[in-house]
Amino acid sequence: MIVIETDRLILRSWKQGDLPLFAEMNKDSRVMRYFPATLSDAETEAFYNRIQNEFDSKGWGLYAVEIKSTGEFIGYVGLHEIGFDADFTPGVEIGWRLAADYHNQGYATEAAKAVLSLAKSAGIERLFSFTAKINAPSERVMQKIGMVKDGEFMHPNLSDDSPLCVHVLYKIDL
Repeated sequence: MIVIETDRLILRSWKQGDLPLFAEMNKDSRVMRYFPATLSDAETEAFYNRIQNEFDSKGWGLYAVEIKSTGEFIGYVGLHEIGFDADFTPGVEIGWRLAADYHNQGYATEAAKAVLSLAKSAGIERLFSFTAKINAPSERVMQKIGMVKDGEFMHPNLSDDSPLCVHVLYKIDL
């Protein structure tokens, strides 16, 4: 099922055939450089199942993204219920992860703008996004889609001495 089209992309439900490509993406150190570790096949499959469950329970989630002209799966962009306790939770985040070959081409920004419209039509009034403070590329996407920096926080699932612990927090009211 196609959820939304942009000029260059299709955001859609996941297909079983996306799973091997998703697993390869999650093993790529270039893609996962701002995460604590790459993911094993089993961890990717568990993540894939959580994505499916969120669609079933919420009606929205992390959409598979493909290039419109080729049908090639390149990652995900979408909505996700924040899964940890912080001053700004409970809440919904907008997030993205694309294969390294598709970084710096405007795909994350293009897809995220479409997801903002989708979130508003789903009745979501505020979205958050966050990333490790050192992840400047992701922070730029947040800025390009109109989000405003709301501060910084120590991610509760990371040790205080991790270079990824300090996160920037952005929000947007829809």
